Amino acid sequence: YTPWHEIWNAIAYEHRQRSVLGFVLMLTQAFFYNAIFFTYALVLMRFYNVPEQNVGAYLLPFAIGNVLGPIVLGHLFDTVGRKKMIAITYALAGLLLAMTGWLFYAGLLTAQTQTVAWSIIFFIASAAASSAYLTVSEIFPLEIRALAIAIFYAIGTLAGGVGAPILFGWLIGTGSSAALFAGYLAGASLMIVGALTEVLIG
Repeated sequence: YTPWHEIWNAIAYEHRQRSVLGFVLMLTQAFFYNAIFFTYALVLMRFYNVPEQNVGAYLLPFAIGNVLGPIVLGHLFDTVGRKKMIAITYALAGLLLAMTGWLFYAGLLTAQTQTVAWSIIFFIASAAASSAYLTVSEIFPLEIRALAIAIFYAIGTLAGGVGAPILFGWLIGTGSSAALFAGYLAGASLMIVGALTEVLIG
């Protein structure tokens, strides 16, 4: 026989764990994704002097990487395991962003190689981002699933979708590669936090 309050505490603890996991995965991927994706045109024009009319040609491979990531890697989340793949894709995206950020800061990239690097990173990050949405949709009971997705999406979008472009727009506006590198490191660190959270409570 288990006292009712112990059962209630166990249920409450489980829901807190689910909420923390959902919040961390959604927020970190939203910050990462929106910080890079929606400011890349500014980076190309400000730091690589790419003419405005040519920016679209650099965004195309970026977009292709985003589409192919979930298509190619998606089945691994079911065969290798979701917990492992979520942790791997989050961590790898974060580490690659930190590495690319350092190469950018050191002046070792061109507009073309920067685009190749982003395409590779977001090939992985797009699968990670997709897994965040799936995680939130599946860790809550069916009766509240739609509400859970809406709440976590709103929180993630507010923090990452609004805050990240504003922050990175300001960093790009400074014209400082060091400041932008610091922003990239922040985004990379958040993705690694997401990976560690998945390992611990996923």
